[in-house]
Amino acid sequence: MGGLWLVLQAGVPRPVAQPAAQPAAAPYQRYVAGGGMVEASTRNVAISTPTSGVIAKVNVKVGERVTQGQPLFHIDGRDLEAQLATRRAAATLATLQVREAEISLANARRRLEQAKPLHDRNVISPDEFASRSHDAALAEARLASARASADMAAAQLQEAETAVGRLTVRAPVAGDVLQVNVAPGEYAQTGILSKPLILMGDTQTLHVRVDIDENDAWRFTRGSSAKGFLRGNSAIAFDLRFAYVEPYVVPKTSLTGLSTERVDTRVLQVVYSVSRGDLPLYVGQQVDVYVDVDGSAVARSDAHLNADSPH
Repeated sequence: MGGLWLVLQAGVPRPVAQPAAQPAAAPYQRYVAGGGMVEASTRNVAISTPTSGVIAKVNVKVGERVTQGQPLFHIDGRDLEAQLATRRAAATLATLQVREAEISLANARRRLEQAKPLHDRNVISPDEFASRSHDAALAEARLASARASADMAAAQLQEAETAVGRLTVRAPVAGDVLQVNVAPGEYAQTGILSKPLILMGDTQTLHVRVDIDENDAWRFTRGSSAKGFLRGNSAIAFDLRFAYVEPYVVPKTSLTGLSTERVDTRVLQVVYSVSRGDLPLYVGQQVDVYVDVDGSAVARSDAHLNADSPH
């Protein structure tokens, strides 16, 4: 009986699974379709640190709007700050030594000027006059040495100030904080990280980066209008304004995360802008995009083929 039941079940047609959401219908008669990724209009800026160290303070929170140059976080650098204090004291001392050398030179020159008429009248010995000349020359050399030391101390002070300034990581652009992946007490490493310390970008105007298959790239024209649709709810559509095209065909980004996947498709990346308004759009979100294709691309291709064809 069990075998008969299996045979009977095999002949019963299985119901077709319905999609969780209906795909968007193309709004144009002639179009190129591509997957789009929402990003900040400034690109998604991955913040790192030029100096490795323990985080002393995080100045921002997720979702906060920051201005260009605003501090994001601070690295503990008490050793560098102590070195800075030492360099400041050394620069002050070098400045005072320059002043001391200037006074000594002025006195030596004054004594030499006083000795010249006395030397002409043979009031002082030639050795005395030579000694005062030597003292003036020595004072000039000491002043030059003091000034060089002061310049070196100033350079070392500037170097220390730069090192301390690099402990505070600031926002390179005005924008919104999208992620904060660091906390006080954690160690921040320099270099390119798999997860940025802070991710930020300007989201007042969003960009949609559309991947157009290389086989359809010839059909795309700069300035073409486009329309985007939210995945999961194709009823939410929005117009896209052409921003720019990156004229370099790149391998298509894999989103599955499988190490065994091989990507042999290359795409042309076209960037459109969209006003966020009340749209439920978020950075990193995927959308479906249809780009309007008029007859200009086809006509241009036909003209090219006719020009190359033998008469």
